[in-house]
Amino acid sequence: MRIFQNSAYKFIENRKKAYVVSGVVIALGIAAMILNVATIGSWQNYGVDFTGGSLIQVRFDEPTTDAALRAALGGADAPPVTRFGTENEYVIRAPIDDDSSINEVAEAVETQIAAVYSAGSFEVVRTELVGAKVGSELQLKALYAILFSFVLTLLYLAFRFEMRFGLAAVIATAHDLLITVGFLAVFRVEIALPTVAAILTIVGYSLNDTIVVFDRVRENLQKKGARKRDPIDLVNGSINETLPRTVLTSGTTLAVLMALLILGGPVLFDFTLVLILGVVIGTYSSVFVASPALVEIQKRFGTGQSSEKKTKIEPATV
Repeated sequence: MRIFQNSAYKFIENRKKAYVVSGVVIALGIAAMILNVATIGSWQNYGVDFTGGSLIQVRFDEPTTDAALRAALGGADAPPVTRFGTENEYVIRAPIDDDSSINEVAEAVETQIAAVYSAGSFEVVRTELVGAKVGSELQLKALYAILFSFVLTLLYLAFRFEMRFGLAAVIATAHDLLITVGFLAVFRVEIALPTVAAILTIVGYSLNDTIVVFDRVRENLQKKGARKRDPIDLVNGSINETLPRTVLTSGTTLAVLMALLILGGPVLFDFTLVLILGVVIGTYSSVFVASPALVEIQKRFGTGQSSEKKTKIEPATV
């Protein structure tokens, strides 16, 4: 991109401003989580997959759309509806109250559908109960998946580059996740399995952007005299060199996600919204969080490499 050719932006010098912005956004997210605990009893708005509920599979004689089925179930207040296999089979995930049974919920869903579709045009294939214990296990496994990705990231970057690169990447990824879960808490987006998949995708995308910048830093460090350069100048130069690629990749990804957000319908809306946020935050953090963190780690702990010992040559004696 010509607009970013030979750019010389001072990203690292503005890191303190970025720290303030990130701190405020993360603080708002944490405040929203605390408010959610006080109002809805949970720090996030968990869906049926995590809190427990009923899973009802419905088969229609004629193909229908998820939008039409969702409208029959209450429109905006309808439970999550997803297509299951063919065009005429759908799965409805409906919550269960303490005073209700799965049969009562299934009958209520069947009554709502029958009010729009004729009674003989569909059948309830199966009804299953997702217990609260299973939901809590899913929460724990989702947390384990994220922590496992952190550990693998640290090990890979420590092996591929240096330990300081791994630490900086983990800091940036944790920053992205905190902002993402804060966003979900502020707007009370329903947390379902697709949302967890989107969060894990954000981890991968953020790391991809960060590794591109770090790889250029490593290449520049291998140049003659690079170890004597000011770390801020070296990292700034590396960011500017990869800036066209970063902007182009993020721009094309956002274009696709915006099309998916507009045309994908309600089923993919939350999933796509989280991905869009992740792309924006991931691009921001690779420049204003990961790279400054790398500089700060180097200032405090050094490069992690032992310096070569200079050998003093003694004059020969006869």
